[in-house]
Amino acid sequence: MFLFRKSQERLSVDEARTRTTGEHPEAVLLDVREKPEWRAGHAPGAVHAPLTGLVAGAAPPPAAQGRPLVVICRSGHRSQQAAKLLAERGAAAVDVKGGMNAWAAAGFPVVDERGNSGSIA
Repeated sequence: MFLFRKSQERLSVDEARTRTTGEHPEAVLLDVREKPEWRAGHAPGAVHAPLTGLVAGAAPPPAAQGRPLVVICRSGHRSQQAAKLLAERGAAAVDVKGGMNAWAAAGFPVVDERGNSGSIA
């Protein structure tokens, strides 16, 4: 199934969670927030790749390479930038409206770097 349309539409947190969780997720949830934000709280199973590194030319982590990407940040602004940048580099990438703020508001789990209950920084 083709995950993303060429229109670069944004996903809701419900759509993002559906596509990135389960036994055989369609895509990787790529969190582009900075390290202190990631440590405070992120979605379980997400992969971390700070936007600053991507802008500087870093490749996505191995777990995200060659896979469709659902890109998330705190509010949705950085994830839009990252999704555009990654798409320009040939990745299938789309971002999440509302970011981790919307994720947490929807009642979805957030864990810290140790796997305990986290918060959105």
